[in-house]
Amino acid sequence: MASEQILAGKKARVAEVAELLKNSCAGVIVDYKGITVEDDTKLRKELREAGVNYFVEKNSILRFALKEAGVEGLENVLEGTTAIALSNEDQTAPARILGKYADASEGKFKVKAGYIGSDIYDEAGVMALSKIPSRDVLLAQLVGSLQGPIQKLAALLKAVSEKDGEAA
Repeated sequence: MASEQILAGKKARVAEVAELLKNSCAGVIVDYKGITVEDDTKLRKELREAGVNYFVEKNSILRFALKEAGVEGLENVLEGTTAIALSNEDQTAPARILGKYADASEGKFKVKAGYIGSDIYDEAGVMALSKIPSRDVLLAQLVGSLQGPIQKLAALLKAVSEKDGEAA
């Protein structure tokens, strides 16, 4: 009787995690062994502020949830201590935050793998994604790069109109 309840609880957890995976646009799996509680608290705060859902999960539960959600290719990294960060909106937020943290942790915190949509990335791929600026920064850079030529065009048009005004 008790084992049936435990099995039912595990199935419910698999379904819950699978639903989180289905609703996410990106995720990163990490090995968190060796970090302090203080560092973990800071990391969780930063992830929460970015809208990223971060939690520790058993490898077996995660393996079944990934399969149920249709995310394939991450099963081989499900060994040891495992946590996962999921984002529903910003595709690079989990990689950016966790990659920065992994770089600073001197090997105590390790990125295992990740995904964006149906694309699977190994550790090197996730670390490359972590170098991409946030969407807001990229939009600001785009606006800045467009602003210069538009200002030059406006100044040119003003000069032409003033010249035509003097000629008349």
